[in-house]
Amino acid sequence: MGRRKRSGIAGGMDDDPLSGVANLFDVAIVFAVALMLALVTYHSIPELISESSNLTLVKNPGTPDMEIITKQGEKVEIQKVTNETIGGKGTKLGSTYMLPGGDVIYVPESPP
Repeated sequence: MGRRKRSGIAGGMDDDPLSGVANLFDVAIVFAVALMLALVTYHSIPELISESSNLTLVKNPGTPDMEIITKQGEKVEIQKVTNETIGGKGTKLGSTYMLPGGDVIYVPESPP
């Protein structure tokens, strides 16, 4: 009598042990992208992804390592705030007034 091969679930399996690892890698990539999108949406700042939006963020407000992050279109600029006083010569551009309601109005100087 001849031997029979077993047919069933085990008979159709691939002998490559790395095929399962490749599938796990794909799942990890999808999970990482989903996590990044969830974090951006959670912080309500999808403007960071948009190319046409303008955004200003203040990081660590009131601390010595405070930073101001400004995004205008595709350009992102980071400014570090210091306690140093600067000086120099300049031209008066106008006056600024604060209304009783807290609004600030800038009135430019009339051109000479």
